[in-house]
Amino acid sequence: MEVSPNLSEKARHDYDLVLKAKNGDQKAYAELLGRYRDAIYFMLLKMVNNPSDAEDLTIEAFGKAFKSIEQYAPNFAFSTWLFKIATNNCIDYMRKKKSAPLSIETHGDDQEDPSHNIQCENLDPEEAMINHQKMKLMVDIVSKLKPRYRKLIELRYFKEYSYEEIAQELDLPLGTVKAQLFRARDLLFNVLNNVSHKF
Repeated sequence: MEVSPNLSEKARHDYDLVLKAKNGDQKAYAELLGRYRDAIYFMLLKMVNNPSDAEDLTIEAFGKAFKSIEQYAPNFAFSTWLFKIATNNCIDYMRKKKSAPLSIETHGDDQEDPSHNIQCENLDPEEAMINHQKMKLMVDIVSKLKPRYRKLIELRYFKEYSYEEIAQELDLPLGTVKAQLFRARDLLFNVLNNVSHKF
């Protein structure tokens, strides 16, 4: 695939990582996450003005990007593609939350919006295997967290409990659950970042 001559050195390095990720290199996924996690988080925090929601949306954005990484093409920077996905996912979230259309709209140029290429069809066996490998990596990383943080991550992201359900399950105040989950996510991202720097 031809790489745009307009890509910066940083964008070219990102593309090298994307190629490795497409071949199943988990360290490449971890490095991409480490490079853009904070920037995505702070952009989303400005949009939703809620640290907990911003963290959830950050994880969702990377999840969608990694799931659809085969669709990334190097005619624009990976960061541009990633920020588009994060922004559109956040707009969808706010639209659903408010149950009313936002003033931010697309203007008929959906075909130029890379995040609109994301498909939600059933995975073929190869994709399912790759996703299983990604999940295994995540489970391995989560297992390195302290037990109380590990439990929070498992309940929130593997079992998809609400904050209220977690509070009830662990017999903790809701505020404590949110604070500890925020810390747990931070630790998880740090572990992922460290994985990418060990190689």
